[in-house]
Amino acid sequence: MDNNLGENAIRGPVTGRKSYYGSGSIWSAELAAALFSITQTLGVWDINQRHWLMAYLTACAENAGKAPQDINSFIPWLMDETRRAELTRPYPSQAPPANSVQTHLNS
Repeated sequence: MDNNLGENAIRGPVTGRKSYYGSGSIWSAELAAALFSITQTLGVWDINQRHWLMAYLTACAENAGKAPQDINSFIPWLMDETRRAELTRPYPSQAPPANSVQTHLNS
């Protein structure tokens, strides 16, 4: 018997804590734990973590740097199906059109 599934499930946070160099204090370890919990929860609900994070941080910025008034639209089990489907897709790219990159490279 082995526990490969369980060990593989925590591989990212465990190997990451050696590389991040930010968990030398209690507050940074607590922040890392909270972020790992959020990203894992989003993964369980098949929500694109980057899309969700961009939407949440944008809402915070629009609310003067504070958490949005209606937090329910960011909690996976409280979201309606339309919102969940929207956040499941990848975050829309802000990259320039491919032809403008080629033009710039050729000049």
